[in-house]
Amino acid sequence: MERGDLLKDNGKIFVDVGKAINDNAARDCKTIVVGNPANTNALICQNYAPDLPAENFTAMTRLDHNRALTQLALKTGSKVTDIKQMAIWGNHSPTMYPDIRNTKINGTDATSLVDNSWMKDEFTPRVQKRGAEIIELRKLSSAASAGNASIDHMRDWVFGSSEWQSICFKTDGQLYNIPEGLMFSFPCTSSNGSYTPVTGLNLDDEYSQAAIKKTTDELLGERAAVEHLL
Repeated sequence: MERGDLLKDNGKIFVDVGKAINDNAARDCKTIVVGNPANTNALICQNYAPDLPAENFTAMTRLDHNRALTQLALKTGSKVTDIKQMAIWGNHSPTMYPDIRNTKINGTDATSLVDNSWMKDEFTPRVQKRGAEIIELRKLSSAASAGNASIDHMRDWVFGSSEWQSICFKTDGQLYNIPEGLMFSFPCTSSNGSYTPVTGLNLDDEYSQAAIKKTTDELLGERAAVEHLL
């Protein structure tokens, strides 16, 4: 289905989910939205649960994060556990920005181990469109990998991890110049049941700026499409 159709159908579902969470869940309940379009559905869900902290609502880009780790490991002959400081920026969609500019593989800069052309022409589109590739192959959307990623997401959130995780959370307009009020994926670390975005990263190069703008514009468009629900 097109994202607009998904928004129209699934958005209404997350109105009721948000209300149910607000009326029944513990005030410290942690929520991850997986149903697509996950970021904007998470925004709707959070909007209808105003009695819970906004930061307790997230959307999943851990699946994309895990897919990026796998593709980079295959390319470099590494293990995924050798790879540190991977980041997924933006929307859980084909506009996401899988960023390896700060990534280390056994302490070596990942960008020194792969060609720039591979990163832009193979790695990025493969990660962005892996969901569609899986549907093409198995005639169903991903199941085990998505379930595993949601467990990874919640485990690190609850128990903490100094490793970078990619988490979509509601923006306040202060981080990396991303507009306020979007569910946007950032690299984070976690401890004591809370996540903290990694700050001070450089997004000033032309490629990163274009990638961030593209995914931001898509999220702004999705939010505008469900404005009547917010």
